[in-house]
Amino acid sequence: MVRCAFIFKSSRSLELKRVTFLLPIPNPVLLDRRPPPSSSSPVHSRVANMSTFGSHFRVTTYGESHCASVGCIVDGVPPGMALEPQDIQTQLSRRRPGQSNLTTPRDEKDRVEIQSGVERGVTLGTPIAMLVRNQDQRPHDYTDDTLDAYPRPSHADFTYLEKYNVKASSGGGRSSARETIGRVAAGALAEKYLKEAHGVEIVAFVSSVGKVHIPRYPGEQLAQDVKNGAPIATETKDGVPVVEGKSFYGESSTDGPPQTKVDNIIDTSNLTEEEAEEPLSKEFRQLLSTITRSQVDQNAIRCPHELAAERMRQRILLAKANNDSIGGTVTCIIRNVPSGLGEPCFDKLEAKLAHAMLSIPATKGFEIGSGFRGTEVAGSRHNDKFVLKPDGRLGTITNWSGGIQGGITNGEDIYFRVGFKSPATISQDQATASYDGKDGTLNTRGRHDPCVVPRAVPIVEAMAALVVMDAVLVQNGRTATAQRLSREPVEALPNSMKMPKRRKVDE
Repeated sequence: MVRCAFIFKSSRSLELKRVTFLLPIPNPVLLDRRPPPSSSSPVHSRVANMSTFGSHFRVTTYGESHCASVGCIVDGVPPGMALEPQDIQTQLSRRRPGQSNLTTPRDEKDRVEIQSGVERGVTLGTPIAMLVRNQDQRPHDYTDDTLDAYPRPSHADFTYLEKYNVKASSGGGRSSARETIGRVAAGALAEKYLKEAHGVEIVAFVSSVGKVHIPRYPGEQLAQDVKNGAPIATETKDGVPVVEGKSFYGESSTDGPPQTKVDNIIDTSNLTEEEAEEPLSKEFRQLLSTITRSQVDQNAIRCPHELAAERMRQRILLAKANNDSIGGTVTCIIRNVPSGLGEPCFDKLEAKLAHAMLSIPATKGFEIGSGFRGTEVAGSRHNDKFVLKPDGRLGTITNWSGGIQGGITNGEDIYFRVGFKSPATISQDQATASYDGKDGTLNTRGRHDPCVVPRAVPIVEAMAALVVMDAVLVQNGRTATAQRLSREPVEALPNSMKMPKRRKVDE
């Protein structure tokens, strides 16, 4: 027991009073053995490693928006894998700014430098450090007394100060999307191993910008020009798409944000009842099963649907012309995933994917498989029935589960969608409050993306690769250990407790 004393002020008499009482405490020996701040014990590391992702394939990122460099340290990389800087650079180049007039004008080449863990083009199995030097910083964009006095709306300025009582003086600091360079570099490394060792393919693409999205539901079609029923015109004026002198999405106005004109049209009159109730259309499912990265990269939007991509481009240009921003979604498909990955309960693979995706800056939503649409479908139509596949593998006829059941992969493709909000930095006057609570107006400067989703595609792919890579290493450790044990105890179990022998396809 320990004697405790507290001093408090009475609300009635305003006198200071002292209260003493006894409290039980844990074993003092345990208290004496708490790890010091420099300890690397698992308990302390779990609390301290706020910038580390993964358990067996561990990635630690570092850097701020305007510091000297950003990058990562990757631990758990298998030894003996061929690795060259270009294996990493390809994905970094897809992520880098300044790719088109749809992205931030910040001109960073983002050339990767591998600092350790690789010799003569071969991984050593030791930690791999990779960095990218910041070369086009403009911290003077943020040297303004007004900016210092106001937390930028929907940025992390306020929350970082609340947490740390100090923040970076320019840009978003640690919350900047520059931090994702380390993720993409590590993800490219993981993806190379997954492809070589297991044939895993990961492809992400932009599925929507604002209200413009690739048709994904039964009977859904892109909206047509309401006057003549034809696709919208692509004529532009000052970079903004116009139809008979007006923007298709609404007239540009300095009085407020532009409004989208129409959503996609859904007409299920030509579909059977069963087809109309499917969570995803046959056409969208076909897209998921065949889409390639080269098809995604055919346009700056990174949308494989030609007409939808053009409308998305126009929507981004309209936001840019109005000094505004717009959000969107990225859909990702992972093919050839080994079955058995993921853990029951708290470390389910879909939970790991959600964790990974929602850790990306600007993300606000995640759904996997049939997602929220699946909540509207009866179980008799939503259940994924099993069938013997031509390759002798037991698989499912449909894949509304998104390749994961009970938190564990079943060998089918994994597909999910990630929602990104509109970028918070906009060059408009915003009525807000200063740190001391005074009303005022803030107009932020700096270079920013009017829409982040075209550049978010390789980031989503990278985080997906990190999740699958970590799960593969966890499962490899489990199966390698089990293979050293005798099979006799398992063989003695009843059939209900073990995998039965698989019949041949032609039987």
